[in-house]
Amino acid sequence: MARSGRALRWEGSRSLRMRLVLSALSGRAVRITAIRSQELNPGLRDFEASFIRLMDKVTNGSRIEINETGNLLQNSLTLWMKMFHLSSLLTQSILSVNLVQLVALLGSVSSVLILRQRIVDSSRHQDLSSLSKVDTLKVTALPLMKRFGVDGDGLELKVVRRGMAPGGGGEVIFSCPVRRFLKPVQLTDPGKIKRIRGVAYSVRVSPQIANRIVDSARSILNKFIPDIYIYTDHMKGANSGKSPGFGLSLVAETTNGTFLSAELASNPQGQGSPVLPEDLGKNCAKLLLEEVYRGGCVDSINQSLALLYMTLGQQDVSKVQIGPLSPYTIEFLRHLKSFFQIMFKIETQPMEEQKGGEKVLMTCIGVGFSNISKTVT
Repeated sequence: MARSGRALRWEGSRSLRMRLVLSALSGRAVRITAIRSQELNPGLRDFEASFIRLMDKVTNGSRIEINETGNLLQNSLTLWMKMFHLSSLLTQSILSVNLVQLVALLGSVSSVLILRQRIVDSSRHQDLSSLSKVDTLKVTALPLMKRFGVDGDGLELKVVRRGMAPGGGGEVIFSCPVRRFLKPVQLTDPGKIKRIRGVAYSVRVSPQIANRIVDSARSILNKFIPDIYIYTDHMKGANSGKSPGFGLSLVAETTNGTFLSAELASNPQGQGSPVLPEDLGKNCAKLLLEEVYRGGCVDSINQSLALLYMTLGQQDVSKVQIGPLSPYTIEFLRHLKSFFQIMFKIETQPMEEQKGGEKVLMTCIGVGFSNISKTVT
């Protein structure tokens, strides 16, 4: 199913990782020029170059050309590429969540990745793909993957070390079983909120910081639901990374297995104004309640992942109800059309049937992606 034809062309550095991942999956070559051409330091940044090297390592049959100013002249990756068995993978970039989670689709054997956070681009420290956000990904993205058939005992995301910006030093282990194809889904009823769980983490600061975060978050959430448990995680020594910091990850679970999340972390050392633990806890709790109001069967940060899995699914109808489309999701839909020539049917739920914010029902027929490198048993 590898697609032939001329390369897709873009200008600028916007959505570069998204375009590279979709290029790998669709088999469409991309040509990206004028990367930061108007800046004093044009071309690729270090974290982007690291991501490109990572793509080259985990793929077979890729050809990447970069000129002197850092423009990607060609990124040609075969759709049915074979993934290497990754027993240890180091990256100095903020790793793309999509690439990690798609190892399950492309791998020829079950994969285990060790991701170490050595350098963090401080301007991107709130990116959910950074290693400091693994708590949220663990309790939202992994259950979503199971809905699409990526399940089994081998699916795990484990925090070994916590790294906060700007020094980093975090480490996580991601393991995933191989699946030949993705299942179509019908996720149209998110259910009602039944409990809230969370983790307040702190590194290289007083352990009492995490307790203060928990107390302030509960002061807001206790008015909403009684079943709340937020545990504290204070790592010491070598497991505490290289920079001080703290944060809170909250997840609301519904009766139908939907997970809605929110997460906040303190500002990097030496950047921005200091954040009080009490303020962080209250603000994160309010963000979670806002996410509950938005609703849907997938939370905001996983909208694009769900739409991608629907696109790659079998040639059958998939339906997922989500909250209002985020700006990133809207751009992602445009890219799915460019790479896969697929369009979603978007239906707005009638106002009298809505609970909370506006909901949309996303419907599509998958392209029939199949992992031919997986041995048939």
